Amino acid sequence: MEIKVYTTDFCPYCVQAKRLLDQLGLGYEEINLNNNQQLRMQLSAENGGWRTVPMIFIGDEFVGGFNELASLHKKGQLLPKLNAGAQGQE
Repeated sequence: MEIKVYTTDFCPYCVQAKRLLDQLGLGYEEINLNNNQQLRMQLSAENGGWRTVPMIFIGDEFVGGFNELASLHKKGQLLPKLNAGAQGQE
């Protein structure tokens, strides 16, 4: 299952999210929004007005930011979510 992390420079929560994914050995695509305000506004509008970064997607599902990602992991729901999505893609 593909993970996309939309970030900006100098964002401590972006660093934490990438660190968690790296520690778990999960690959992800990082998309920097510094010079793409239009995409940032579009993502916000499509995802309940979410305005902060990181914006993390698993497949097509918006999961939130670092706190939501960390919460999924702490509850033991992150890896099953990735595995369930990967099975659905086969």
